[in-house]
Amino acid sequence: MAEKTGKPEVAKKPEKPEKTEKPKVAEKPEKPEVAEEKPEKPEKPKAKAKKKKKKFFFNYKIEGGKLERLLPFCERCGQGYFMADHGDRYTCGQCGFTRYKAAK
Repeated sequence: MAEKTGKPEVAKKPEKPEKTEKPKVAEKPEKPEVAEEKPEKPEKPKAKAKKKKKKFFFNYKIEGGKLERLLPFCERCGQGYFMADHGDRYTCGQCGFTRYKAAK
């Protein structure tokens, strides 16, 4: 019997069996890195499209000392906002308003 020392007896945990090592899987041999040489292409200079600044005088025409507007103003935005000519219609770039031209 165990001696009484005032401490309760603690049940011992069963010991875990030792871990066995897993057999090693044969590693795949690494492929040596081969630098593929690509033929060098001569660099072409990129052609940049030149932007034309839209001048205010493209919207007007001067005849006999009088100023004539070539494009209509937007009906929603008011004076100063010209509408773009798209062949069969006029469109405002500010608000998107579209007015169709009269059929001939």
